[in-house]
Amino acid sequence: MKIIIKQRDKIRINKFFEWLIYMFGYTLVLISVSVWVKSLYIDTFLYGLIAAIIIYILNKTIKPIIVLLTLPITGITLGLFYPFINVFILNIVEFILKGHFQINGIISAFFVAILISVMNILMEHIVIKPLLEKGKSHESNRH
Repeated sequence: MKIIIKQRDKIRINKFFEWLIYMFGYTLVLISVSVWVKSLYIDTFLYGLIAAIIIYILNKTIKPIIVLLTLPITGITLGLFYPFINVFILNIVEFILKGHFQINGIISAFFVAILISVMNILMEHIVIKPLLEKGKSHESNRH
C-alpha cells in the first residue's frame, strides 16, 4: 500500500515541477517578447505570470480539442496551420485579461505563437523528458 501512495505522490511532484517549468518558460517568452516587440503589451510582471498560467491551462484543456478539430487543415498544410492554434489561444488570453495583455497585429501574435511552440518543444525534450527518465532510472535501481 505504501508503494502506491509513494508513486501517486511522485506523480504529483513530477506534475508540479512540469507545471513550474512551463510557467517559467511561458513567462520568460512573454516578458522578453514584450520588452523587444512593442506590439505585445503586458501591464506588469504579475499579468505576465497570469497570462502564462492561462496559456498553460488552455494548452492542457482546449488545445487538444482544437488540434483534433483542425487536424485535416493541419495535415493539408503539412503542419503550417499549427501555430495558428497558438495564435487563437493567445487571442483567448487577450480576451480574458482585457487591457492588461494585448497583442496588436497578427504578425506579433504569430511570432509569439512560434516562440511558445519552440519553447514547448525545447522544454519537453531538453528538460521534462530527461528529468522523468532520470526519475524512472533511479526508481528501477532501488528494486
